Amino acid sequence: MKTPTVTQPLVITKGHGTGNDFVLFTDPDDVFRLSPGQVRLLADRHRGVGADGVIRAAHTASSPEVVHLLDDEPQATWFMDYRNADGSISEMCGNGVRVFVDYLLAEGLVTFEAGSTIPIATRAGIVDVARSASGHYQVDMGRWSFSEGEHTVRARGLDVPRPSLAITVPNPHIVVALASRDELVDLDLSAPPVVDPVPHNGANVEFVVPSDPLVVDGVGVIRMRVHERGVGETLSCGTGAIAAALATRHWAGAGAPNQWRVDVPGGTLGVRMFATQEGEHVSLSGPATLVFTTTVNI
Repeated sequence: MKTPTVTQPLVITKGHGTGNDFVLFTDPDDVFRLSPGQVRLLADRHRGVGADGVIRAAHTASSPEVVHLLDDEPQATWFMDYRNADGSISEMCGNGVRVFVDYLLAEGLVTFEAGSTIPIATRAGIVDVARSASGHYQVDMGRWSFSEGEHTVRARGLDVPRPSLAITVPNPHIVVALASRDELVDLDLSAPPVVDPVPHNGANVEFVVPSDPLVVDGVGVIRMRVHERGVGETLSCGTGAIAAALATRHWAGAGAPNQWRVDVPGGTLGVRMFATQEGEHVSLSGPATLVFTTTVNI
């Protein structure tokens, strides 16, 4: 890859949510859009800062693709422009939105007291983020749906292709149930899993193992690994954790809980399903950590 010509310094912040890491920068007037090559350079773990994705903080009013969201939610003044590590555009990121809000707070761009909620504009629509006294965030990801089609998944370490469940929340996901923790550990996700038929817009692929017992004190417990489209295996995936919990609840049948703990290589996330007037919503909770701020030439 040809290194882009240095044009100007860019102040960036590195952050992560349960090990799912991001490079963030502020561009309120929508004048500094990175090319896919520049995104790849920033995200490169050997030649750049290193990250699973790059997040641009822009004013919603200055962003043509999401400005219409202000019609329904005029308080959603900030747009989370999310790019995967390969430079491709993504609808949003469940771990990323928590880190994004923590970044806005640290930069003094929003005021956000514990116990309150802030709306954030994304390509998937408005998401509401609540902040707890402990510093964790809970994100209302809105409605979810089963996706059409039946897919099988092949991956290194699995003896035969496995059936799966396709879920949109709002990113596309393919969830595969495994029989044991050993199967999960033995997976080699250095190569992308092969999904048949191939989803039109690609998909994240989650491999899930239920705990034994599945439910502890009314909370479902599962363990997950994920291969993200445009990235590779990551230590965590927020929307993937949601999809894994929804799939496991579906497979468990009647009586399965609506609250789940999802253990990922980078930590633990919480998932909750709850009724609203427009249908069932799902929320994601977990920590956000800002690591450092520096200036790079890009």
